[in-house]
Amino acid sequence: MSQLVVDDVSKTFGHTRVLGGITLEVPDGSSTAVVGSSGCGKTTLLRVIAGFESPDSGSVSIGTETVTRERFSVPPQRRNVGYVAQDGALFPHLTVGQNIAYGLRRGWRGPRGDKQRVCELLDMVSLDASYAQRRPHQLSGGQQQRVALARALARKPDIMLLDEPFSALDAGLRATTRQAVAETLRAAGMTSILVTHDQEEALSFAEQVAVMRQGKFTQVGAPEEVYATPTDLFTARFLGDCVLLDAVIEGAVAKCVLGRVPVQKSAPSGQATIMMRPEQLVAQVVSDNDQGSGVVRDVEFRGADIMLTIALDGDNEPVRVRRASVAAPTMGERVRLDMIGTAVAFEAAA
Repeated sequence: MSQLVVDDVSKTFGHTRVLGGITLEVPDGSSTAVVGSSGCGKTTLLRVIAGFESPDSGSVSIGTETVTRERFSVPPQRRNVGYVAQDGALFPHLTVGQNIAYGLRRGWRGPRGDKQRVCELLDMVSLDASYAQRRPHQLSGGQQQRVALARALARKPDIMLLDEPFSALDAGLRATTRQAVAETLRAAGMTSILVTHDQEEALSFAEQVAVMRQGKFTQVGAPEEVYATPTDLFTARFLGDCVLLDAVIEGAVAKCVLGRVPVQKSAPSGQATIMMRPEQLVAQVVSDNDQGSGVVRDVEFRGADIMLTIALDGDNEPVRVRRASVAAPTMGERVRLDMIGTAVAFEAAA
């Protein structure tokens, strides 16, 4: 059963079409990440689900209830939806406990049961009960976002909406907070949607990824599927670094500068562009001019791994290869490239 069903939703502001027939299903208890560049419509989609915006057409259902359809919309306060904004939006004049208890019947100064519930929610987001007495300004950015999540969970919502909640955090804190929030939502069995422009965040957070471009989804599927077998070049490029090579397809094999490379069964025949990820290429130092070899022109050190830029023999664009930084090739060395797995073939541009 799908906890959330968005069916053919469109939204226009003035003369600008922001959502163009969006359809999405999020199974009960699972998470979906909607990823796209700024202005593509992903936050508008979240606001339509929450009830802050009404679509021009289409419907939204949460559980067994249709909350939006033509000429009908359930108000936001009656949708039982949790919402965590980019900045957490905590009340600065209230303590952490009072912030979390805001949606409870009696608030932080109520009976012992309410205080116990606040402590349970703090524990759920991996914060000690003593944090209840602190003010938001006494917390780190990651702690503030955990408190905002606890406040949203206090209402026991049917679905949780997360609007770029980690974007204001520094890289290290963003990763740890993202992991903590994901674990909290999974432990609670909460259906959730994360909106983000960060590809790594989308791929690591959710069981389903939806890539958005100009108000439409280019592909929806499991993170591994969307990353490894994108349906078009936009999706391929948006989700990570790509190696693109001209090729001729015969059956399930592409003939290219690297030699014979396996491609997907549904690959177009004839002239094509093949795509592989940098980590699919293995660079081995060689002394002669093997087919598929080239010279290392640049080494970009990234700590645990490096990115090699390799100029292949002939009139070809340089390719980038990701590999471990230990005992890596150096600039000027000749390397042969071998591929792991399967490349994805797209029809050559006219």
